[in-house]
Amino acid sequence: MRRVNEVLRQVISDAITNDLSDPRLEMATVTSVDTTPDLRHAKVYFTVLGDDEAKAEALKGLKRAHSVLQGKVAAETRMKHTPALAFEYDESIESGMRIDALLSEGAEADGKKE
Repeated sequence: MRRVNEVLRQVISDAITNDLSDPRLEMATVTSVDTTPDLRHAKVYFTVLGDDEAKAEALKGLKRAHSVLQGKVAAETRMKHTPALAFEYDESIESGMRIDALLSEGAEADGKKE
């Protein structure tokens, strides 16, 4: 499954970079893909630089390009069934940055106590 997910991530990333000219997707990055065991559905996780509006616009752009991306996956992979793509914003990077900031604050507070 990891290999399938990685191949799908690479195909979709390449298609966004090379085949789409939507300005909403210029700063979008596909971080991972999670495919169901039956290979019928795949969640495509992405990040984008910017605020909440940039996230919403990138999601709209990905949904608009769904058929192009679906076709690219079908053309470049040799799978019995092409998984239906669903796009979701990847919160893990923001969560990691928040945790890092909290840890830094805690370390600074500990340093000031001594």
